[in-house]
Amino acid sequence: MSFSGIPATLQSALASRGYAAPTPVQSAVLAEGAAGRDLLVSAQTGSGKTVAFGLSIAPELLNGAERLPPPGAPLAIVVAPTRELALQVKAELTWLYAPAGGRIASGVGGMDPIAEKRQLLAGAHIIVGTPGRLCDHLERGNLKPDSLRVVVLDEADEMLDLGFREELAAILDRLPPERRTLMFSATVPRAIAALAKSYQRDALRLEVGGGGEAHGDITYRAMLVAPHEIERAVVNLIRLENPPLAMVFCATRAAVARLHGNLAERGFPAVALSGELTQTERLRALQALRDGRSRVCVATDVAARGIDLPELDLVIHAELPRDGETLLHRSGRTGRAGRKGTSVLLVPHPRRRLAERLIGAAKVTAAWGPAPSADAVRARDAERLAEQARGVLTEEASEDDLVLARRLLADQPIAPDALAAALIKMLRAPLPAPEEIAEQRPERREARREGPDADAPQGGEGVWFRLNIGRNGNADPRWLLPFLCRRGHLTRQEIGRIRILDQETMVEIAPYAAERFAAAARQTSTEDHEDIQIQPMQPFRQASREAPPRTERTAPPREARPNKAAGPGGPPRPGKPLKPGPGKPPKRFEKKPKPGPGMEGRKRDAGAPRLGKRGGVA
Repeated sequence: MSFSGIPATLQSALASRGYAAPTPVQSAVLAEGAAGRDLLVSAQTGSGKTVAFGLSIAPELLNGAERLPPPGAPLAIVVAPTRELALQVKAELTWLYAPAGGRIASGVGGMDPIAEKRQLLAGAHIIVGTPGRLCDHLERGNLKPDSLRVVVLDEADEMLDLGFREELAAILDRLPPERRTLMFSATVPRAIAALAKSYQRDALRLEVGGGGEAHGDITYRAMLVAPHEIERAVVNLIRLENPPLAMVFCATRAAVARLHGNLAERGFPAVALSGELTQTERLRALQALRDGRSRVCVATDVAARGIDLPELDLVIHAELPRDGETLLHRSGRTGRAGRKGTSVLLVPHPRRRLAERLIGAAKVTAAWGPAPSADAVRARDAERLAEQARGVLTEEASEDDLVLARRLLADQPIAPDALAAALIKMLRAPLPAPEEIAEQRPERREARREGPDADAPQGGEGVWFRLNIGRNGNADPRWLLPFLCRRGHLTRQEIGRIRILDQETMVEIAPYAAERFAAAARQTSTEDHEDIQIQPMQPFRQASREAPPRTERTAPPREARPNKAAGPGGPPRPGKPLKPGPGKPPKRFEKKPKPGPGMEGRKRDAGAPRLGKRGGVA
């Protein structure tokens, strides 16, 4: 299919942008059966939906003419969930309708409402905005809905997720009932289907590319990383891949600010994008990415939808997304318009199972492996720098450069290898240094064993480690187990038997995780229990097949043990002395159990001794 059926003015705009043939979603909305009908369209992100609905609404706007009428009250309204997406849609529709004389206005939160009011009073053919600001313009009378012929809801599922249901209802209720309604959404959950049923008439359901399935042009990779080395892995990954643009996603604003500051300090041209920034700051950051002044964008999920950066080749999930759909939307910032892209999940070792569930929910396949090491980055640098140096040396030099070079050699003769080394050094100088990170082995655990060795870690007899804390230091498995997972970057299944003695504790670690655990335990800890030292009890390669010997003292024979109470048969237990009253039997140490549910009305067993108030025999 081609663009032959659309007006010539729009064809010229598409040709100037290099559009030779429509994408699948564009072909679907331009099909003969879709003309003039309400549409409910689901398609994967980055599939050309903006141009698709821009072409779909052309018959209502042009009404058979080649050019639009003089601007007045808007003929179409496009609602988008975020400021960035709304402004991006405005930019796309501006170039698409420029040859037809189109004027596009915007109504976006965070921008000057007075300036937007002036635009609307001056006349526009299409207004693009966010739900809250469009509601405000409707209530104030700045936006006249009487002339509207078509309304488009872009990323409708995201608008409902962000809580804009009431605003959408307020907008749609004010529009003329005979208008045409188009809904575009990555997925069509039950809430979107209900919204379509309420505000659309006999809508045509179009599902293109599986609706929410993954791009075929995106390669997914998952890398196991120690939790405290996530930032180092981000540095090495950007240095190794060296993309024109990279986007790094974090879960919170604080994490974005911290990672952005650290990357900028290391020498990366980076910008931050999060909800705490003003609209002006966000637009400035996006512009820096588009004009090449910045190469890395650190963002929250506010940038997971609607951000279109054509040169973006790498998406890094520094923190795992909350669900599979968010994973797809984050990754969809790359691999757009037929361009290849890579999406990398940095997975802390204890969260591997969560990452596997996210990948499964997104219905993608990810290749597992370690994060790039500093040696791998240096090896790749050597290849790039050699190629770059060859290009510099083979480039024809100007006469001024040759004169300066001859003068330099006359003053101080330099050997050719020294000149080449100096050139390499100059080319390497702007590059941020790679980070040393510990290798995380991605082996899968074996099936859990049954029998007497079920407590041993999976993967064979484990390696034993000693902690300098024992029963006298309140060592307890309830806090030791999570502490070991955090400190040693382990999962609970990689920890076997825990033996708590008086002055120390011995822990068994799975053989394949022993080196990783030892390396992590040697790191300086900034958390609580930083005074706990962890040391291996034997070399890893010669790990004993036997459990370490117990060092507890042998318990005395039962008849020689001291009684729990004073009286005939043995001395009292060390501690606070008992003071039994005259003629009274010794009091018991155990407390009287509290009656449980349903015990209030039970009768005492016949012949059982009655207990006194203090637990003694009455």
